[in-house]
Amino acid sequence: MTAITSALPAEAPAARLPGYLAVWAFILAEMLLFAVLFVSYAFARVDNVEMFNLYQQTLDRNAGAINTLLLVTGSWFVVLAVQAAHRDDSRAAGRNIAFGFLCGAGFLAIKVFEYAAKFGEGISLSSNTFYRFYIGLTFFHFMHVILGMVVLAILWVKTRQGAYGSHDAHGLQSGAAYWHMVDLLWIVLFPLVYVMR
Repeated sequence: MTAITSALPAEAPAARLPGYLAVWAFILAEMLLFAVLFVSYAFARVDNVEMFNLYQQTLDRNAGAINTLLLVTGSWFVVLAVQAAHRDDSRAAGRNIAFGFLCGAGFLAIKVFEYAAKFGEGISLSSNTFYRFYIGLTFFHFMHVILGMVVLAILWVKTRQGAYGSHDAHGLQSGAAYWHMVDLLWIVLFPLVYVMR
């Protein structure tokens, strides 16, 4: 009987999300909140197409495109960090997390220059509906980038301490998932606010 059961193929382990379920629940809640904001933007735009098109032209699309490139590159480095951790290469994992962090810092620097230029022109949340959404959406995302960078900083420290490897990478995978969410939200936000007419 044991010879027969040992000859049977082993059951494949059940597929699961990488990281912790609680983090995925948080990510889902954040994405739903952003979805509501994006839909609100779309409805406001339908009522004010000419005004949105006019003021959209005042935005720096080049800065938005560079920020898109920075966040996508940052996500790529975070993917490399997770792969390195699975290979038990904590040095490469830490280095790639640091590069992801620097991409986030570059994003924030560009957004600060964008905000400074707009505020210097006297633009604020009360200027008009378009700027209310532009400042509101991008600043809310800005705060998520800051939180993502805090997460990356913590992951960098823990990775350097050897906390993540082939034995356990759940925390690193959870932090990476959050960072990818921040990236994905900008990939939607940039064309929606800066480009689409």
